[in-house]
Amino acid sequence: DLSSKNGRGSQDEYSKLGLTAKAKVSETVLKVGSLAFRTPVVSSNDTRLLPATFEGALLTSRDIDKLVLQGGKLEQIKFNSSSNYQDFTGNRIGGVSDDFRFAGGTYSFNKALSTSLYYGNLENVYLQYFGGVVYEIPLAAQQSLKFDLRYSKSTEDGNFRALDNRAANGMASYTLGSNVFSAAYQRMSGDDPFPYIANSDPYLVNFVQINDFANAQEKSWQLRYDYNFAALGVPGLTFMSRYVSGDNALVAGSNSGKEWERDTDIGYVIQSGSLKNVGMKVRNATVRSNFGNDLDETRLIVSYTLPLW
Repeated sequence: DLSSKNGRGSQDEYSKLGLTAKAKVSETVLKVGSLAFRTPVVSSNDTRLLPATFEGALLTSRDIDKLVLQGGKLEQIKFNSSSNYQDFTGNRIGGVSDDFRFAGGTYSFNKALSTSLYYGNLENVYLQYFGGVVYEIPLAAQQSLKFDLRYSKSTEDGNFRALDNRAANGMASYTLGSNVFSAAYQRMSGDDPFPYIANSDPYLVNFVQINDFANAQEKSWQLRYDYNFAALGVPGLTFMSRYVSGDNALVAGSNSGKEWERDTDIGYVIQSGSLKNVGMKVRNATVRSNFGNDLDETRLIVSYTLPLW
């Protein structure tokens, strides 16, 4: 664990090795071993230089036109702050398991409209069902309106305690040239927080740099602005700023929990020369809460993309 060494302070370095076997028949691919991927019911966390990875098997098929099918069985997770695998735990809800299974797919009716259905099961902890629709409407040259609507229902599995969460969330984005204006709303219903594997990413529109705004019965909204400076003659330079506010969170038996987060990203990818594809990003976040920790965080991320072929 990067944060401690036998309970005696933090570490100044760590490394990881992940091996994956791959087999392909037609447009169906099977991967076994160390996995990093994203689906609506389970996704790798990539907020550090070395992402969280799963140990297991992932099957992806594109043999049917316009349809992508996925399924898998995962056995352990390696946190992004750790170099060893461990069993899964439920974020906020507790429970331990060494078996997560999922299946689902996305069907694209055309370039504008797609729908997804997925199922996930953390054995003896929770079951989760997901449905989503993405629809993008071209309005004019360099203008479009996009809707991303998501709904999840989660219940207990096996002998785990009673669990009840329903998550309705969606985002609308208006693109005007190099500008993107977005607004989102997210609502948790039921007696429990949104369940997902600890140190993975939940598929929620208000999951941002630090918070997920997924406490029991929490309601949250987001305003976001993105800009690509290529329009001003500076390709590779991007900017993003968003504000998320949540309230009505169930805390100590009452719906009094309130929190907000403000994030700003500025990134640049070098476009040519010997340093081509070197990227730099500064991420700043401010969090305030009446039931959790207040945080101020700045991250500097340097990356390099190396084309292999």
